[in-house]
Amino acid sequence: MPISSRAAADHLSPRTAAVWSALDPVVTGGAPLRVLDVGGGSGTLAVPLAQAGHDVTVVDPSADALATLRRRAETAGVGDRVRGVQGDGDRLHDVLPGTAAAEGGFDLALCHSVLEVVDDPATTLREIAAAVRPGGTVSVAAANRAGAVLTRALSGHPEEAKALLEDRDPAPGRARPVRRRFDPAELLALVEAAGLHADGWRGVAVVADLIEADSGADPAAVRDLEVALSDTSPFRDVATGLHVLATRR
Repeated sequence: MPISSRAAADHLSPRTAAVWSALDPVVTGGAPLRVLDVGGGSGTLAVPLAQAGHDVTVVDPSADALATLRRRAETAGVGDRVRGVQGDGDRLHDVLPGTAAAEGGFDLALCHSVLEVVDDPATTLREIAAAVRPGGTVSVAAANRAGAVLTRALSGHPEEAKALLEDRDPAPGRARPVRRRFDPAELLALVEAAGLHADGWRGVAVVADLIEADSGADPAAVRDLEVALSDTSPFRDVATGLHVLATRR
């Protein structure tokens, strides 16, 4: 029997509490949804959603991550509700031809920790939006520039913090490209340009990343605090991540 999304998410890190709180009204209490998880990798979100009764398609470029997804889904008893497809989010119309993606038939799409690393965030988000039915929901989570600045500064790297503040690469000499960070206005602009409408944004991991693992803090209490702070400035402004829940027009 499917369990509630909140119960399925109880074992997850408190840092995801704000995301699950926002998603809960979308994924709980109705008919099973067709969910697309772009960059969902090993199934951290896909498996709990499948446990809640939904059918989830995960698109990810990593074969290793998709193998872990399959094992995790089977172990959780939801292997029949989780499908892994290798590919990139900016080519969904090729990766999933003739499916719900091509028909714009997914009810919910997740785009979490993806826009930071893709070649063109605008193209990827447009592809994801096109895969969702009109009136469907897209959940976008991305790194927050303000949170990254604060983290670098508190770690004793003021030069890197200033570079991030000015939207520059904090370590230009390294081989790997820098991950993008966004401010709320930038992320909302991307969402709107993709044909989606969002009422606002929330902070993700406002305090969870600042609490030591051995602090003894009750995880449930941390989750409750995260939800309370996620919509509250100035706290949300320096969260590790940003989250937007948007609707396809």
